[in-house]
Amino acid sequence: MDQMIRNTQEETSMNLHNISHMSPDNPSHLGRPKHDELVPSRYAVRVGEIEVLVISDGILSLPTKMLAHDTDPAVRAAWLDDMFLPPEMIDWPLNVAVVNSGGRTILVDAGVGVNPNLPRAGQLAQRLEHAGIDIGSVTDVVLTHMHMDHIGGLLIDGVKEQLRPDLRIHVAAAEVKFWAKPDFSLTSMPQGFPDALETTAQRFLREYRSQLRTFEEQHEVAPGVVVTRTGGHTPGHSVVRLASGGDRLTFAGDAVFTVGFDHPDWHNGFEHDPEEAARVRVSLLRELAATGELLVATHLPFPSVGRVAVTGDVFRWVPVTWDY
Repeated sequence: MDQMIRNTQEETSMNLHNISHMSPDNPSHLGRPKHDELVPSRYAVRVGEIEVLVISDGILSLPTKMLAHDTDPAVRAAWLDDMFLPPEMIDWPLNVAVVNSGGRTILVDAGVGVNPNLPRAGQLAQRLEHAGIDIGSVTDVVLTHMHMDHIGGLLIDGVKEQLRPDLRIHVAAAEVKFWAKPDFSLTSMPQGFPDALETTAQRFLREYRSQLRTFEEQHEVAPGVVVTRTGGHTPGHSVVRLASGGDRLTFAGDAVFTVGFDHPDWHNGFEHDPEEAARVRVSLLRELAATGELLVATHLPFPSVGRVAVTGDVFRWVPVTWDY
């Protein structure tokens, strides 16, 4: 796997056409990519003995109001201008992760799948293939929550037939209960999104219910891989904590967005309990600043690997230097 990490990271160098062969006998079946991409879409990092590959599922284009629907539009516009971001529509990165630990290959979230309304997203299947990862080698899936951009990749035609029959899908029991009859009363989404979210989640439950492995508050998926319910963004929203040796990394799902470092109290339009989501965000950011561990999140700019710094009540995102 060391060879895999070195070779995967070499793709991000300026010489994108000089990629060495990866080890063919590691547990995630990572082989030589079928072709190169001009924009890197996967990044490998090691957490002690745990191997992590962050993969971009593409980009979601959403109204900027979704960043903070409770905020004065002029204040929101000033923040966007300070960040060199457009005023009306914004690109949200969409990241997933593949984790190898204890002989298990774990997919953390599954991307949005094929959606004609989201043409720049839904890249996971082909990017797993380009990384040499056979989806049939995945032993476990961990869902941070059941919004469609986290489960849709498993609803693509033909994908279920490629999965292992003994695949385990780990998700908080509160999340499964919520999507049986969801409440969108505190959200502020564009028209059509609530229906699409509900339809997709309920279809997922119908197709995969027999493979769900629910937990109440915390569950160890594999050695050093623990999923913990936070709530807030959705009732069963969870984070994945990795720990091996002295190294730690948290995959935070949708608990943290880019704007959350400057304004952790702003309410995201997709949050089902905005007040609780803000409390979860502040608590998590303070913890990560104190421990210095790595953070990866779904909607931070790819590869979204970095750390959190804090001065008083002001947080700061500190991306890691890419290791080529």
